[in-house]
Amino acid sequence: MSTASDTPVLDILAAMTVDSIERCGLAPDTLILTRIAALAASDAPPVSYAAHLGPAVRTGLSVEQLQDVLVAIAPIVGTARVMTAAGNIATALGMTIAVADAEVEAQG
Repeated sequence: MSTASDTPVLDILAAMTVDSIERCGLAPDTLILTRIAALAASDAPPVSYAAHLGPAVRTGLSVEQLQDVLVAIAPIVGTARVMTAAGNIATALGMTIAVADAEVEAQG
């Protein structure tokens, strides 16, 4: 199956996310916290967390709330997954900051 898009994988991921959000009745902050928990449980890479940082900031989530999610799921998913998630979140923050810095530098 061919597509006219240059980014078919990103396109389908975006469409799935929009569909999920439209069908979900959770408050935006609860939705993001739930997704962070699922990312940790599935051993997601940093880029997956990076995709959720903007929405997390826009919903007003704090670092403490993100930490609370990791604390809450630790007994279920285990220490290794929680430590990996914490490291991946830190890496995602670094990636996000680097991209923002590059955009500012390109503009000015």
